[in-house]
Amino acid sequence: MLRKDATSGNNSVNWTSRVLGLLAIAVTVAVGYGMSQFGGPTDATAQAPGRQLPQRRTTQRTAPQGQPQAGASGGAVGRVAGPPVDTVAIVNNERITRGQLAHECLIRFGAEVLESLVNRQVIEQACRARGVEVLEADVHEEIIRIAKRFGVDVNSYLKMLQEKREITVEQYKREMIWPTLALRRLAAKKIAVTDDEMRKAIETEYGPKVRARLISVASKEKAQQVWRLAKQNPESFGQLAKEHSEDPNSASARGVIPPIRLHVGDKRVEEAVFALEEGQITDILFTANQYIILKCDQRVPERYLTPEQLAAVKDRARSVIRDSKLKQEAAKIFEELQKDAQVVKIFGDPQLERQHPGHAAHIDNKPLLISQLGEECLVRHGKSVLEGEINRHLLLQALRQKGIAVNQQDIDYEIARAADSFGYVTDDGKPDVQKWINDVTNGDRSQIDLYIRDAVWPSVALKKLVGGRVKVTEDDLRKGFESNYGPRVEALAIVVGSQREAQKVWQMARDNPTDEFFGQLANQYSIEPTSKANYGRVPPIRRFSGQEHLEKEAFRLEPGELSGLIAVDDRFIILRSLGQTKPMVDGVDDVRAELQRDMLEKKLRLAMAEEFDRLTKNAKVDNRLARPSRATVAPASANLPLRRPATNRR
Repeated sequence: MLRKDATSGNNSVNWTSRVLGLLAIAVTVAVGYGMSQFGGPTDATAQAPGRQLPQRRTTQRTAPQGQPQAGASGGAVGRVAGPPVDTVAIVNNERITRGQLAHECLIRFGAEVLESLVNRQVIEQACRARGVEVLEADVHEEIIRIAKRFGVDVNSYLKMLQEKREITVEQYKREMIWPTLALRRLAAKKIAVTDDEMRKAIETEYGPKVRARLISVASKEKAQQVWRLAKQNPESFGQLAKEHSEDPNSASARGVIPPIRLHVGDKRVEEAVFALEEGQITDILFTANQYIILKCDQRVPERYLTPEQLAAVKDRARSVIRDSKLKQEAAKIFEELQKDAQVVKIFGDPQLERQHPGHAAHIDNKPLLISQLGEECLVRHGKSVLEGEINRHLLLQALRQKGIAVNQQDIDYEIARAADSFGYVTDDGKPDVQKWINDVTNGDRSQIDLYIRDAVWPSVALKKLVGGRVKVTEDDLRKGFESNYGPRVEALAIVVGSQREAQKVWQMARDNPTDEFFGQLANQYSIEPTSKANYGRVPPIRRFSGQEHLEKEAFRLEPGELSGLIAVDDRFIILRSLGQTKPMVDGVDDVRAELQRDMLEKKLRLAMAEEFDRLTKNAKVDNRLARPSRATVAPASANLPLRRPATNRR
């Protein structure tokens, strides 16, 4: 019952937290009775696989000058300049080697990177065989061209890639730009732009157009019925489109569609429309599994171009057509290269791995080594994976120092707890571990070990480090019980951003003391989306939710009474009480066992976060791959939507 109640709290809109930016969950857990309406259910810390351990709050160091950089030209793609530095990080005098990190990257991203590496090598071999070369300067020019297309300078564009998509410059050059240019150059000799293609392109852009209205229906009988009505009264076409058309975009605009141009759609439709005079209606046409009727509103003549304009238009049209044909031909060539290449993928196939130790794949009978694949995985993903490995070392060191071990029983218990927390239970009320694991790994059983390593084990390790000092008191139980099962205040709320505005709204609410008028004020003045959209209605307010000032004022009100201005951070809240709900359960003893378990888990999570902060604060970490700066993330939690993990392993 408690678990269900906590979960339902998470489904409601977190209106005060969203507006005020307060850390209600953290505050609630800190005092040990954190089952707040503003929070959610007990977090299932054993989260989905593929997520690293929490990042540390340590000063990051930039990579030394000897750090490898990947080239962008065909011959240098995937290779590392200079000798590799063996040590990638030092954690409290304990080294993490490049080989160790490459292995960790390999088990997570090996299959994904192998696919990309094989494709790139196939392209490289085709370029060498056909004398095609893509230089660093070519790659740089292409990036400039792309940046201009987006209306930004190159530096801003590359910075956006790094910050928004976490793609490094070298990775972008090597994995995206170079293969694209290489394929286009392989396809270039097959591309020719004809005069007819040029003529059609110019007619599409600058030729005549028809402004038209559309009625689209799925039934031929309905189309015939509507067509007869339209022919009888062409002026009613817009109204008929609104009432009968099954295309919502045009129906909402009374049938109006973008102007119809030449050479861009169904040829039969274009011929029918361009044959109309203004005000005329086509016969019923069948296209794209729909019966359509069109009416010509206006014929737009072709645009006149001066000789100078026409020359520029032709150059631009030729470039657009060539780019389009290049993309199509490049895709076709890539398919042919993949089909013709003799590729045997060894990585991930136990039988082939035994037959060809140390090999990741064979490409046209040439071996691609595991060491090469591991290094490529490291180049692409090493920085993010290293963060997790440093955190893992910190936890291992802390466990060794205290003589604590994580065993299989601990792992099994944590997985079962996570399953139960997300509502994965069997008919007899036990955690449905198998269904949970199947869903959290999306049915890929090869992900189970990685899920345990990256999600379950860290959670267990932190719990064992802090478990002995976490206790649930009677006061915790009392407050938790009142928060979850005690009375709640149902109220209307208005949230405003300034005291002057709040005073004005409060005065209007006092002068017209009705629920309806208060709701209208909320819809007009509240800056918080939920209370504004719902005319003041917000989730019921609990005790011990982490908003003490708000709670105190809410529980003081009588039904229909208006609160004063409640200042929280830089916002002001006005409440109108609708009364209190009745308690859901009679006493603590009715739910003591479940309440005890839930409160312990919440206090454990807080203690885990504090312990992790203590470990990172006192740690001496030299991360030689780290970015200059990196955001800090809280300890691992699985209260996230389940999704297909982006990791791969052997």
